[in-house]
Amino acid sequence: MNALHTSIHHSAVFDHPEMGSHEDIVFVQDRKTGLRAIIAVHDTTLGPALGGCRVWSYENPSDALTDALRLSRGMTYKNSLAGLDLGGGKAVIIADPRKDKTAEMMEAFGRHVERLSGTYITAEDVGVSPEDMEAVARQTAHVRGTQATGLGDPSPYTALGVFEGIKASAKHVFGSSDLDGKTVSVQGLGHVGYDVAGRLHEAGAKLIVSDIHAPAVLRAIETFGATAVDPGEAHMVDADIFAPCALGAGLNARTIPHIQAKVVAGAANNQLQTPADGEALKKRGILYAPDYAINAGGVISIALATPGGGDKLVREKTLAIGDTLSTIFERADREGTTPEHVADAMAEERLAKGKTA
Repeated sequence: MNALHTSIHHSAVFDHPEMGSHEDIVFVQDRKTGLRAIIAVHDTTLGPALGGCRVWSYENPSDALTDALRLSRGMTYKNSLAGLDLGGGKAVIIADPRKDKTAEMMEAFGRHVERLSGTYITAEDVGVSPEDMEAVARQTAHVRGTQATGLGDPSPYTALGVFEGIKASAKHVFGSSDLDGKTVSVQGLGHVGYDVAGRLHEAGAKLIVSDIHAPAVLRAIETFGATAVDPGEAHMVDADIFAPCALGAGLNARTIPHIQAKVVAGAANNQLQTPADGEALKKRGILYAPDYAINAGGVISIALATPGGGDKLVREKTLAIGDTLSTIFERADREGTTPEHVADAMAEERLAKGKTA
């Protein structure tokens, strides 16, 4: 029995705190390529489960399972709130994206996606490149974000939506969406984070940047005149806006007391470690832009793209993320609750209609 099976007992899966109403969890192995992966399908009420594939060096399979379950549930809510006729799912591959990942491994993953017969549609996420998705597409048609399916790399649309969301957040807190002179701490300079930093720089914002990958930090310093800090200190710096664009669970009991920014708005998924962390931000007078609302641009682009088509509709829907967030913030103020509770309620309202349709 391999490590994936010995580390996660069946009962641990069904009793997992993130299990909730997940429909399918598939454990994947391909010995020839070294592929070890988990595919989680959370909800298909509104349509097939669309969600990216993440390649990451998880310390153990249990951490990978937790990530897959949290991310797939997040995709259900993200797709619902974005008005897409799609359910939520996610895949995680346990591997070092810089050392272990190969085209053969991604093709093997594609074969396993194909076995699910369209229940799950995959796409690019952390640790995965457009070239990786092309490798997956050689084995299955149930993939998005490739040249054949439309617009290719979804990260520029994610970044556009996050930028619009940051402007909407700034307007709610500071009274203006103008970012000229505002200081923004961008934590994480991957495809999306670096693009967000570029848009903020063009808008006149002062940047404080951080990433575990030193070359990305150096590039941001040279290109944007940014100041660099350690990723573990990104939330502590004196800034107007904190933009988490790395991995999730960064907003927690340890970090929230040290946040100096008045706005938290970034691209990372599952930023709140627990529901209590959203309440803690509210008590401190910090506005939180719900992650799956602000970072939906990528999934919008891969859901609505058509082969050979333009991106007019995709851009319109992505630019509307700012309006959606403004609605969320205003409703949260009216109801005396947190933005993430309102975002959940809006997503669940649409899911409930789907169940009765």
